[in-house]
Amino acid sequence: MAAMTSSARPFLNRRLAEFGTTIFAEMSALALSTGAVNLGQGFPDTDGPEQVREAAVRALRGGRGNQYPPGPGVPELRTAVAEHQRQRYGLGYDPDTEVLVTAGATEAIAATLLALLEPGDEVIALEPYYDSYAACIAMAGGRRVPVTLRPHQDGDASFRLDLDELRDAVTDRTRLLLINTPHNPTGTVLTREELSAIAELAVERDLLVVTDEVYEHLVFDDAEHVPLATFPGMRERTVTISSAGKTYSFTGWKVGWVTAAPGLVTAVRSAKQFLTYVSSGPFQYAVAEALALPETYFEEFRADLRAKRDLLTAGLTQAGFAVFRPAGTYFVTTDIRPLGESDGFAFCRALPERAGVVAIPNAVFYDHREAGAPFVRFAFCKRVEVLADATERLRKAFTR
Repeated sequence: MAAMTSSARPFLNRRLAEFGTTIFAEMSALALSTGAVNLGQGFPDTDGPEQVREAAVRALRGGRGNQYPPGPGVPELRTAVAEHQRQRYGLGYDPDTEVLVTAGATEAIAATLLALLEPGDEVIALEPYYDSYAACIAMAGGRRVPVTLRPHQDGDASFRLDLDELRDAVTDRTRLLLINTPHNPTGTVLTREELSAIAELAVERDLLVVTDEVYEHLVFDDAEHVPLATFPGMRERTVTISSAGKTYSFTGWKVGWVTAAPGLVTAVRSAKQFLTYVSSGPFQYAVAEALALPETYFEEFRADLRAKRDLLTAGLTQAGFAVFRPAGTYFVTTDIRPLGESDGFAFCRALPERAGVVAIPNAVFYDHREAGAPFVRFAFCKRVEVLADATERLRKAFTR
């Protein structure tokens, strides 16, 4: 008699059942099939600094990192990360015990949540949120509790955090706050006042805080990125996460890092070692050199992105979108209701044929889908000619 099988049971476990193929894969496939300009997925269409790329080549040819690098990361990169935090923010970290190199920020987030959460723990995340947050919380057995950033028609029309709503969301089951600033997808940069209130709440309720700061160098105009770990009482309870991909335009290298107190880093490393173990050996040496680039690099980088932001936001406005001007990141959120639309999913699925452009519906980043329904995200980390082509296509499609 044949053995019974479990083929009737779904292959994907219940915790991940809600996570199918990402919207990014769907939209990228539409871009390919229609020849549309892809402003959906957030990666640059040019490489970063040549000297950083050459540093990776030197490492490869010199035999550095071609075999397993040290578990915490190569000493050169851990030292460079610690020096970056000290010089820019006045945060002192021991590179041997308080810095951990990861396979990009996504692995850092996953390892941190797997390490710090018990099943049933609540995690408060700012909604809309980077899509991996929900999956990582689910894999850890936690329960996500979204606190929604809501649009405000202030000077630049932005999304803001309701601090009372955040405070009301904390319960006896809350384990940690997951904070992203500069914020993807809205482009919001939390102010000192907002961060101070978050810090006071975390200390008062004895909460851990995980901060995703991958866009730390992508801030514009008068916006200022301030790490939450710099506030009173936060250095010992905050896991700060960043990476090289966004700052240096080498997203495929997947080099990220965690900085935190020794006990927190040890916990995160305990989970991380069973995910990728180690990764990106030669690229770690290159990123160590990248972190030491002069300030002129960062100034020119921001100026280039600011000009691209202004080009795209102007084109979107002319096409009839309501535009939320981002203070950080390389994404623009728009409201499609002035175009007579209200369903971001339907709008984005039709947009490649209608205008020859791909965008992302913000609703995929919400638990409260209705709150994100009319919003659509465009990426501006593309060449100027690509952005000019996209805006012209949109203008022709929506101003006829």
